Amino acid sequence: MRRAIFPGSFDPITLGHVDIVNRALPLFDEIIIAIGINSDKKYMFTLEERVNFIKENYKTESKIKVLTYSGLTTDFCKKKAVDFILRGLRNPADFEFEKAIAQTNRKLSNIETVFLLTSADTAFISSSIVRDVFRHGGDITGFVPESVYKK
Repeated sequence: MRRAIFPGSFDPITLGHVDIVNRALPLFDEIIIAIGINSDKKYMFTLEERVNFIKENYKTESKIKVLTYSGLTTDFCKKKAVDFILRGLRNPADFEFEKAIAQTNRKLSNIETVFLLTSADTAFISSSIVRDVFRHGGDITGFVPESVYKK
């Protein structure tokens, strides 16, 4: 069984995240969208809200699981018997950052990182941009799935 973890804070999940997951579905038998818990980070949405946003968005997709974790992603992968980490790349800066993490993860374990380039129409979207637009009363409907903006 080919299983991948798509880790992130998903604060909130964006159409960019959805694009990566949807395009990865044919590649894997199961994708675990893994919400990392970082006690040093201040989130806009609660962990429960973030889990619910994702579960609602993928309620009809049996290949998607939503879990939370803390600690090293590689440890979580081992615990869940996952051999692949899925990551999206928006730009060259993302690549350099993600490459270093992927190489570190590979050194710590035998877990491979699979990179997908974001689609041109979602490459500019980030959770931090969405949070900023939301905080200032802007319309986020073109940036996030319905499960987020209907709340």
